[in-house]
Amino acid sequence: MRALIIGGTGNLSLSTTQLLLKKGWEVTLLHRGKSKIPDGAKELIADIKDESVVAQKMGDTCYDSVIEFIAFEPDHVERDFRIFKGKTKQYIFISSASAYQKPVTMLPITESTPLHNPFWQYSRDKAACENVLMQHYYKEDFPVTIVRPSNTYGGKDVPIAVIGDNGCWSVLKRMKEGKRVLVPGDGSSLWAMTHSDDLAFGIVGLMGNPHALGQAVHITSDELLCWDEIYRCIASALSVEYKPAYVPSDLLDAAGRSYGYDYKGRLTGDKACSVIFDNSKIKSLVPDFCTTIRIDQGLRAGVEYFLTNPEVQKEDPVFDAFSDRVIEAMDGVRDALSK
Repeated sequence: MRALIIGGTGNLSLSTTQLLLKKGWEVTLLHRGKSKIPDGAKELIADIKDESVVAQKMGDTCYDSVIEFIAFEPDHVERDFRIFKGKTKQYIFISSASAYQKPVTMLPITESTPLHNPFWQYSRDKAACENVLMQHYYKEDFPVTIVRPSNTYGGKDVPIAVIGDNGCWSVLKRMKEGKRVLVPGDGSSLWAMTHSDDLAFGIVGLMGNPHALGQAVHITSDELLCWDEIYRCIASALSVEYKPAYVPSDLLDAAGRSYGYDYKGRLTGDKACSVIFDNSKIKSLVPDFCTTIRIDQGLRAGVEYFLTNPEVQKEDPVFDAFSDRVIEAMDGVRDALSK
């Protein structure tokens, strides 16, 4: 079986690449040649944006599955349709569960939950990509399968609700230094995280599956933790006390605008909402699908990676100053109201 992965070396896609190789697939990564690829994989070095170059380098090669990890706008999937029409038996588009209706009006979330997120452009663009692809499926029999992950992380990532431009290290550093960290709302909203290895198991199970054509399916963990519990797991992995600073999401958005932070999309349109997913569809399409990595285990591995690799410890004094400013302002409001 032959697979082409667009990307394939990122935090989310690498697990899929590795699992396919383990299962004996012939795997080619279409990338720009800036990252080391796993042993055993082939590579097609090109920028997917260069449509003619990609088509020329592919030649007459056809694939059993093409997986698109790095398409974010309708133009991106229209380009893919032109490139891969007649060149693949299955095109898997990695969308996002953040595209589901916000605020959620009915739980659990199923694949029939409307795609309507007025708070985050990223999510609306993913939904628009899905619409383009499904129109090509209906009108031209383009063999599309849509996958909607939710907050997927890997061994080199620690998923945190409120971060700056340089990622999670600044929050880990604040915890290590005994500082309070920003937590949206009161920390009680439920959240579903999925390890990239578990997501890969679901994706690979859909590959070559004729029942998956024309289908959209989310792949998430059934394990639910509130943000308070998630942060406590991170603090435990750091062997420090968890010191939360609870801030309403709309206030984080208002305060973050002058810093260029889009918390309206990432919080109100995503992480501040409680989510419970019905995963019966992926389990029906892939009967042996299950998630095997507990959140606390995955978070501990991510924390350990950051602690033992100084090169990824990216300082973020701007976000640190932002955190201090918001916490000081909230303390001032609390003090004023208590008098």
